Amino acid sequence: MNILFEKFSLPKEVEAVIYNSPSVIIPESKEVLFELIFGNEYTDRIEVLYEVNGKMVKEADVVRCKNGAAVNYPEDYMRRRDPDSMRIADDLPSDKPRFEDVYGYPFDTLRHETLRWLTRQELILVPFKAGGYQHGYDSVLLCPRNAAFFAFALAQLQAFVEVKNVDHFTPRSVIYAAPPFRHTHFDGKQVCVHRRRADLHEIFAYNLYPGPSAKKGIYSVLLDIGEQEGWVTAHASAARVITPYENEMVMMHEGASGGGKSELLQDVQRAGDGRVLLGVNAQTHEERYISMSDTCTIEPVTDDMAICHPSLQKNNGKLSLADGEDGWFVRVDGITSYGCDPMYEKIAIHTKEPLLFLNIEGFPRATCLPWEHTLDSNGKPCPNPRVIIPRRMIHDIVWSSVDVDVRSFGVRMPPNTAEHPTYGIMGLMHIVPPAVAWLWRLVAPRGYKNPSISGGGALASEGVGSYWPFATGQRVRQANLLLEQIINCPATRYVLIPNQYIGVWKVGFAAEWISREYLARRGGVNMKKDRLVPARCPLVGYALNEMKVDGQHISHEFLQPETQDTLGIKGYDAGAQILYDFFAKELAVYDVEELHPVGKEILECFKRNGSVQEYCDIIPLGLE
Repeated sequence: MNILFEKFSLPKEVEAVIYNSPSVIIPESKEVLFELIFGNEYTDRIEVLYEVNGKMVKEADVVRCKNGAAVNYPEDYMRRRDPDSMRIADDLPSDKPRFEDVYGYPFDTLRHETLRWLTRQELILVPFKAGGYQHGYDSVLLCPRNAAFFAFALAQLQAFVEVKNVDHFTPRSVIYAAPPFRHTHFDGKQVCVHRRRADLHEIFAYNLYPGPSAKKGIYSVLLDIGEQEGWVTAHASAARVITPYENEMVMMHEGASGGGKSELLQDVQRAGDGRVLLGVNAQTHEERYISMSDTCTIEPVTDDMAICHPSLQKNNGKLSLADGEDGWFVRVDGITSYGCDPMYEKIAIHTKEPLLFLNIEGFPRATCLPWEHTLDSNGKPCPNPRVIIPRRMIHDIVWSSVDVDVRSFGVRMPPNTAEHPTYGIMGLMHIVPPAVAWLWRLVAPRGYKNPSISGGGALASEGVGSYWPFATGQRVRQANLLLEQIINCPATRYVLIPNQYIGVWKVGFAAEWISREYLARRGGVNMKKDRLVPARCPLVGYALNEMKVDGQHISHEFLQPETQDTLGIKGYDAGAQILYDFFAKELAVYDVEELHPVGKEILECFKRNGSVQEYCDIIPLGLE
């Protein structure tokens, strides 16, 4: 057996698989791992096949491109994450579905069968740090050699560890990839089974889409450790925003998938003449623009997973965070042609090292273009094309931890009119009391036309923190941790920002970009309270009386949607009731004895339909 294994203190079951497998490769570098995808330098295309009940089933096509590997799945279903993929196979506290309850037999039976199957395969063992090099935890992936693209994806997303740098490696988590079991045991569904112990978190990945396992599965590991130790890994992007006058603000943007986390890190998109499109009226097709001469410089910090570890926190009243990943799973559905997102296009096209593309067309030895999205079976482009981009490739990336001035929460809002009222009642930006900010993080609406997941209706909850689909424990424990975080960081302010629609106006992500510019120029939420007006619906806090960006006033119909002729007060109130009823249904599960005492006060305020000021009385807004 390879002497390299002497550097690892592996669980006994992993050792047994390794010592009985026909071969096990520990890649010395990512470059070596990339070449393992194709087997040799002359192979340009492979099919990832497995025997299922005597027949060969294709799980993926992989093409060697000039700038990396393009991975495509034959099934539409496998091209985005299934939000119902997690199963729990232990006796530790959890509100998630237990494997035995769902399938009617103990997981130990399938676990033994899975390990036995792996024993018969040629394998790849990838060591990495879950959570990044600075605050990460020793972890390993064990997967079939013919799924090397999956191992490469994980090595790009997580902090890959070169074995030559390993002295003593004791995994805190292990991922086992066993793709054919998706067909033999789970009716073709994406399933990831989590088996937790105090010192080891096992993930059994029964599919080859990285989302539920190599990406969100590691998120589950960090949430599990944080739940034990009393800290949170937030579902958030973050950026240091520098104004043209060299003032700085750190903004953190949370929300369900599709809520605008990636967009926080993008430059303001402009029309051909340099103006910024604020919105298009969905009924009249009228376009509204504003002119912006200079915009802020964006220095990215995190894209999706923000570690808020206790060792990072200072005594300045602000939340401190660092990136929990070494690579970003960038959705490029917004890149539909050349020039849509110059930063990511340049990285993807002119990369000096191979990248991994998912749900994007690839042709042998040609450049994989991020706007050539794979077509689904309905003939439409897949809404979830991805490129995995290492952090070090991103221009102006911030390597240190940061202190957060503003925490925003993004929600996909539908069009809203008096004739067809919906929950789309948000203005361009709302200042919210910390207590209301906490409620939004409990409910975390998935929102209108979410592009990142399979299934689901227009309005559904992503769950506590908007990371609940990835958490393995108890929702009330996570709710309490988030509330304690908010209480302990009184100098960080909170805003709500819609995307897609403001009333009848289709805005895309313009509201987020304009709000970012506005807040940065003001040094964060730095304003007198008399500049705000309580919104008609307390759940969206305060609306702005006025907003001026680069010397231009934003129309009231964008700040307070009820002033739109097509919506009005009656339509707004009908939409507010839809939102309130949805919150009432989702918040009921937190109304339990274990909830934090301050949380109980907030829920009581909600149940009596309390005013914005009453929420401020529970946890101060912090504005004069």
